[in-house]
Amino acid sequence: MIEMLQYDFMRIALVMAVLIGLTAPAVGTFIVQRRLALLGDGIGHIALTGIGLGLLTGNSPVLGALAVSVLGAVAIEVLRARSRSGADVALAVLFYGGLAGGVLLTNAQGGGGASLQSYLFGSISSVTVTDLYVVVGLAVVVLGIVAVFGRELFLLSQDEDVARASGLPVRFLSVLIAATAAVTVVIAMRAIGLLLVSALMIVPVAAAQQVTRGFRSTMMLAMGIGVLSAVTGLAGSFRYDLPPGPSIVLLALAVFAVAVVGGTALRRRRAARGALGRAGATPARTKVDAEAEVLGG
Repeated sequence: MIEMLQYDFMRIALVMAVLIGLTAPAVGTFIVQRRLALLGDGIGHIALTGIGLGLLTGNSPVLGALAVSVLGAVAIEVLRARSRSGADVALAVLFYGGLAGGVLLTNAQGGGGASLQSYLFGSISSVTVTDLYVVVGLAVVVLGIVAVFGRELFLLSQDEDVARASGLPVRFLSVLIAATAAVTVVIAMRAIGLLLVSALMIVPVAAAQQVTRGFRSTMMLAMGIGVLSAVTGLAGSFRYDLPPGPSIVLLALAVFAVAVVGGTALRRRRAARGALGRAGATPARTKVDAEAEVLGG
């Protein structure tokens, strides 16, 4: 860990890893609760069109991905709300359209697959200070949205009908979650890659759900798992010369596997304690009932 801090690009990457580990699971908690686990994947593929557009026009691919991803996220919510086909079809339509648009625009620019490689799978060595400033700003926006609208987003994620009956702007909040997910995808794409960023939004949350009960505790633990996976995966990729994105995701999956085993054991212990408590209470009730029968007789 200390050795990699001697390099400027690794210090930048470490800060980005911490921010990604915090933001991705924070947004992912709401996405998982709404049963839209594939939303991040869909937005990731839509972002390819923005990257291709940025490369073709000579502008920043990151800003292009941000603009197209947010527009795509809004389109997904509009199609989900108004289309008779449902969310899965809306995701699929934009999923394939974004992928095709990104490949077409990148080839028109002349870079081909080489230009997309670093965005698809992540490239720590190519991250610049400018990228870091952009990521820090976007991370502040994401965490700010979660802090300010957390209660409303929680209610929406639990039950959309209840949220609507409570007077909440359901359409606005739905678009807000999707747009925030789009921003999170752009935050993580330089370090993890568009093809893997969704995993860091979902896997830490799934791991946390194995051992927690409440929504807030799930989010806090998921963010902790996200930071642990991102930082440890980054350090491991530096030490053993491995790609950072897959290293981070595989570590998150390993934590999930441990959480499944630990969560199963924890639930069995809780069930055993509950059974012992009920068994201990039964004789007392039986004795009272017997005394009541004697007195009544």
